[in-house]
Amino acid sequence: MPGKSNPTILVTDDEKSIRNSLREILEFENYTVLEAEGGENALRQVQSNTVDLMILDIKMKGMDGIEVLEKVKDIKPGLPVIMISGHGTIKIAVEATKIGAFDFIEKPPDLNRLLISVRNALSRNELIEENRRIRTELNNVTEMVGQSAAISRIKKTIEKVAPSTSRVLITGENGTGKELVARWIHEKSPRASKSFVDVNCAAIPTDLLESELFGHEKGAFTGASEQRIGKFEQASGGTLFLDEIGDMSLDAQSKVLRVLQENQVTRVGGSKRIDVDVRLLSATNRDLEKEIRENRFREDLFHRINVIPIHVPPLRERKEDIPVLAKWFLSRLSQKDIIYAGKSFSNDALDEMKELSWPGNIRQLQNAVERMALLSDGDEITRDDVIRLATMTGSDNGGLDELLEQSLTFQEYKEKAERYYLIKKLEDHDWNVSATADAIDIQRSHIYNKMKKYDIER
Repeated sequence: MPGKSNPTILVTDDEKSIRNSLREILEFENYTVLEAEGGENALRQVQSNTVDLMILDIKMKGMDGIEVLEKVKDIKPGLPVIMISGHGTIKIAVEATKIGAFDFIEKPPDLNRLLISVRNALSRNELIEENRRIRTELNNVTEMVGQSAAISRIKKTIEKVAPSTSRVLITGENGTGKELVARWIHEKSPRASKSFVDVNCAAIPTDLLESELFGHEKGAFTGASEQRIGKFEQASGGTLFLDEIGDMSLDAQSKVLRVLQENQVTRVGGSKRIDVDVRLLSATNRDLEKEIRENRFREDLFHRINVIPIHVPPLRERKEDIPVLAKWFLSRLSQKDIIYAGKSFSNDALDEMKELSWPGNIRQLQNAVERMALLSDGDEITRDDVIRLATMTGSDNGGLDELLEQSLTFQEYKEKAERYYLIKKLEDHDWNVSATADAIDIQRSHIYNKMKKYDIER
């Protein structure tokens, strides 16, 4: 039987008598029924209404059912479609199934056969959505929150490209949510049950990146005491996400390009070519076209990875999302019992947050919400709390003013101040070591040494 929400079924047929008959049958079963007498009308309704299932005639005036089915699968790939026809042949049925039809029923449809197919299609869709929900919770993939036009466009793009194997390049500043976009593409793809393997190209030293990506054989180099499976092999059948791909060396770029051309890897120190089936997603905060002009990124690799571009804008360009995100982060804190559920933002606090620039984007906003939730007094976070706490940067030892109040030797103060400075700069660049090194004009290896010395972890 249908669920409490009364699933909506769109009946598309150019014969009014058929539409009336199907409406009568389906409404008796408590389904909500929409009608369309042709393909153009049907496509408009799919785009503008919430439709859970489509019953579609093949032979219609104008656009036929096969054309409509193809366009529906472009607009809403997950929408189940039951095809009906009075001129059914095995060839047409096979063609419709290949395109993605759930079932094929001859006219006049047998009542029981039709209702069983409708229930099965809706049940399968519910099961797919429930599996996706459980999987995203287990994988700790949070939803994409926002109501701006930019976020709506990104969500629509994800819906369109996720079912394919096309490569996607996600661009945007640090902290805008590029990894979340990649994870949602994976979660909504046919590969969702397989591995999502992410690699931060900026965090791996250049001389180790090849081993990390392609693996190595035992004895391939000093320290290779056992065989290692690389990220491409680990992601085979699933998705590989190369974060900060703009930080990859030219030598590593050429090897990645070869893998994408041949769909094979060879482990370091080995000779066997290993087949891999990987859907590649990439992300960068760099302008890769500028990097190409300055001979720091391969143009042929750029065109390989940039089949579908998705740009995630910074918060300052979508300020209407800031209150929505702030309230969502606050609710997550209460769900995790970090704060009690009664805490809320005043309207003027949310207005004040929209006026801030948030250079660290969503990451900075999330940290600020947690800070304000824990340190503000009372049940409501006010405008004064935002002014006082939102952009305050803390560390284990507080800010520099607090350090000055402590009884420290000059050497102790220097070390604590240096630790505080590095944490602040790493946070500003979303813990991208290469970007931080460029910004503060020191070598990346020096940052790693300082992080080890001061026990700094993300």
